[in-house]
Amino acid sequence: MYEQHWGLQKTPFGIDRSEESYYVSNAHQSALLKLRFLVDYRRGAGLLVGPSGVGKTRLLQALLPDSETGSSSVVRIVYPLMSPFELLSLLVNELATEQSAAAGDSLDVLIQQIVERFRSLSSRGTPAVIVIDDAHAITDRQVFQSLQLLLNFQQVPGCEFTLILAGQPELVGMTRRLPQLDDRISIPCILTAMTADETSAYVSHRLQAAGATEPIFSRSALQTIHELSGGLPRRINRLCDFALLVGYAEGRGLIDAEHIEGVSTELNLARAA
Repeated sequence: MYEQHWGLQKTPFGIDRSEESYYVSNAHQSALLKLRFLVDYRRGAGLLVGPSGVGKTRLLQALLPDSETGSSSVVRIVYPLMSPFELLSLLVNELATEQSAAAGDSLDVLIQQIVERFRSLSSRGTPAVIVIDDAHAITDRQVFQSLQLLLNFQQVPGCEFTLILAGQPELVGMTRRLPQLDDRISIPCILTAMTADETSAYVSHRLQAAGATEPIFSRSALQTIHELSGGLPRRINRLCDFALLVGYAEGRGLIDAEHIEGVSTELNLARAA
């Protein structure tokens, strides 16, 4: 709606999985390097933690682009609120084993089917990667115990796979209360919010990727965006997107700090209603 007014080719702060729109902060760069090492060198299990909106999902998309094209060697579980049987059954089906999980299967049978698939994928040179998003939401301790049992099979020759648990910071405490699982986590990654300079660079990067050739946000606006968003990409996107819309409606040529503050107040009032 507002793209032509601001000289843009597309919406800059919407959902965009393209490589050119992805801004890699220092924290994201560090986490990407660690997780690539984890996956490429079969280092077992990794932890990716950070506050809501910091960009964990986008980082995992950059790390494992094959998961977006249905690769059978990458399984992403985005709703972990399930029983151990439901989790293992889902893994059996998602890993495309020769037979699907049946209602009467025991946990031992499911684990054996998963392990056989791990071996098959390893023999083809495409070891499995299992990603569990929002792992902090897991309430059943036995789910973690089932994952720990799977990790035990990494000691078996020819059974290579990687497990990545992603979630909010409380996930660290949850795994530490399970020493046998915690001992298997070889690569911990913590995503932090962007600094003020990174926030400015992020906004500029997204605008340029959308075709901007002239400044749209003033320096004071960029500073205010950082202060109000806390440097979290999701909040930055919401704030900037709404600011561009309101700025277009008001016929503005440049967005300043006062405008950002007004937009933020309006957004907060809408959420509180």
